[in-house]
Amino acid sequence: MTTVKIHEQIAFLRKQKGLTQEQLANALGVTNQAVSKWESADSLS
Repeated sequence: MTTVKIHEQIAFLRKQKGLTQEQLANALGVTNQAVSKWESADSLS
């Protein structure tokens, strides 16, 4: 069974759609720093 970590999936899907962290943040109504934390898994601890 393959396990995908959520932070890896967020980064993969964002890049697949050709979005920057800032563009994703604007679409979600959060800061680009929040997206950065999600992708680096800083917010998971």
